[in-house]
Order: sequence, then structure tokens, then C-alpha cells
Amino acid sequence: MNQTKATAASAEQKENEKEERQQMVDFGAATVKSSRGTVYILTIIGQIEGHQVLPENTKATKYEHVLPLLASMEEAEDIDGILILLNTVGGDIEAGLAIAELIAGMKKPTVSLVLGGGHSIGVPLAVSARQSFIAPSATMTIHPVRMNGLVLGVPQTLSYFDKMQERIVRFVCDNSSISPERFRELMMTTGELMMDVGTVLDGEAAVEEGLIDHLGGLAEAIDCLYTMIEEERSSREEEGRE
Repeated sequence: MNQTKATAASAEQKENEKEERQQMVDFGAATVKSSRGTVYILTIIGQIEGHQVLPENTKATKYEHVLPLLASMEEAEDIDGILILLNTVGGDIEAGLAIAELIAGMKKPTVSLVLGGGHSIGVPLAVSARQSFIAPSATMTIHPVRMNGLVLGVPQTLSYFDKMQERIVRFVCDNSSISPERFRELMMTTGELMMDVGTVLDGEAAVEEGLIDHLGGLAEAIDCLYTMIEEERSSREEEGRE
């Protein structure tokens, strides 16, 4: 009887390990368990794919994969916190904002880490976590809203662009320490980008501007997340005693 139980437990463990490996291949995600808690690691890389499918040779993060994944992590009892690793050139605005809004609305501790780059719609994604980090060598590009394809040269188009841009400004400023005036100023800077309007910030400048909370790497980001998990756990225990 005991041998049967041990065999069943071993089979279940192997199945869980297989599922985790497949999740890493499919989504670039992993679950890390330690004495300090269980952390789900999510990577957002390449372009953010929205309603249009990107070419096969383009590395992309598909929002229809990330949204249910985040929702399930929020409800999973065995997940204590989420670490988001970012290296994105930007992409679909509404898809990026949808992911960012979902992260910002989570109750579980979340930490983001910008590695390489967090450009364009990657900026709202970077600030959506409770605490944000950026590597010293990473950069972030802030620029006005752009659109590919057919654009009608009518006042309504400009109005639509303004409204979409304000959504980004409002979200970024609500989830970081930068002021709307300063963010718009960086967005409309000329003379810095060769073929565009905007600003490129390195890691140190992003922190100085109040866009990102901390300058640091993986060790600092993980340590911050575990500290938040422990604080959350202590808070729940105190509420339970009351």
C-alpha cells in the first residue's frame, strides 16, 4: 500500500516537472520554490503581439497567453509573488496596456526588472509592478504614439492619437514617481533620436527621473520580492490573530 502511494507521488512529481519544463518552453516562464516562498517568473520579450499576428521570424510576447497566465497566478494558492523580466522593443499599445493594467491590479507582490531594454509600450509594463528595477546597462525609449498602415489625415485622427497618448501618460504617472509634465517633455524631445521624437534613458537616468524605483539586477529584484512576500505573510498573520 505504501509502495503504491510512493509510486503515485513520484509519478505526480514527474508530471509536474514535465509541465514546468513545457511552460518554460512555451511561455519563457518558470516557478521557483525556496524557503522564503514560491515565485513565478514571467518573461516579456521581443514585440508585444496584439490583434495582428506578427511574422514567424519575429520574437514576440502574445497577450492572449499572458493575460490568462497572470489571472491564474493571482488565484493560485501555491504562488506567493511574481517576478517580471522585461526586454521588449514595444509593440501593440492596447495589448501592452491590457497586460500592464492586469499586473497593476494584482494583490500578490510583483516586481519588474528591465534587462536590455524596455522601450515604447514597455515603459507602462515596467512601471506596472509594485516595485520596479532596471539594470545599469538597460535603456528605455519614451516617444509619442505611432501607427502603421493607412492613417486618415483628418482632425479626428489627431484627437484619437491624443486620447491614446493620454492613456499611456496617465498610467505611467499613476504607477511611478514621474510627473505628467516631465513625462510629456521627455516624450516630445527633439534632437536626441535620429529619425523620431522622444528620449532614451539609461538605467541611472530612468531612476533619477522617477520612472523606475531602483537601479539593480536580478539579486536585488528577487530579494525585494521575497521581502514583500514576507511582509504580506506577516500582515495576514496579524489580521488572523485579530
